[in-house]
Amino acid sequence: MSWKEEAKRKAALEAVKHVKDGFIVGLGSGSTVAYAFQEIDKRIRNESLQIYGVPTSYQAFMLATKYGIPITTLDEHPKPDLAIDGADQIDKKLNLIKGAGGALLREKIVAAAAKQFIIVANESKMTDSLGKNQRVPIEVLPFAFATVMSKIRETEGKPFLREGTDKVGPVITDNGNFIVDVDFGPIKNPRELDYKLKSVPGIIETGLFIEMVDIAYIGTPTTIEILKRK
Repeated sequence: MSWKEEAKRKAALEAVKHVKDGFIVGLGSGSTVAYAFQEIDKRIRNESLQIYGVPTSYQAFMLATKYGIPITTLDEHPKPDLAIDGADQIDKKLNLIKGAGGALLREKIVAAAAKQFIIVANESKMTDSLGKNQRVPIEVLPFAFATVMSKIRETEGKPFLREGTDKVGPVITDNGNFIVDVDFGPIKNPRELDYKLKSVPGIIETGLFIEMVDIAYIGTPTTIEILKRK
């Protein structure tokens, strides 16, 4: 296992320590959070931990089923105790870019609903400026695709429709929408950009997670750094 994978694993183990008996836990998507699923499974078996998970994607749902984590929904539990997820990029203020896995809409809904939002990552995800060498994923209604692409170009962004690697055509999200990845370069004001993008009809959600994170566990080659939102 590379140091990056080991760092993600150790960060995920720290995050799972926040999970308590009886909790409703938002389950993020992606390879980093998969380590959290494994640790929750161990605690269920070793400690008789009783929790319910709210998956943010079909991938998260299938992993939860694999590891024997009972599933619930936001309809039944609209305010989860905790949400654990990964990130594609993190700045010093704990603002994020997420959505490489295409689950940004449901991830943001669950993160916003949870009482506490915890991020796990390795230090390669840290940056001094969001958007630096990182595109911003945007979930777009297919009907509005052409007009959204035009509007994004007016903001000086460079949009790219995400296409499948093992199928012909665009990637389709769990919600039946397209993902457009936009190169904005270093973003001076992430909140302003997020607001501007979401004012465009047809843009359903962006991968900019602004002032949402409570705690981030960042794995390094030698230790785990804990960052908390001020």
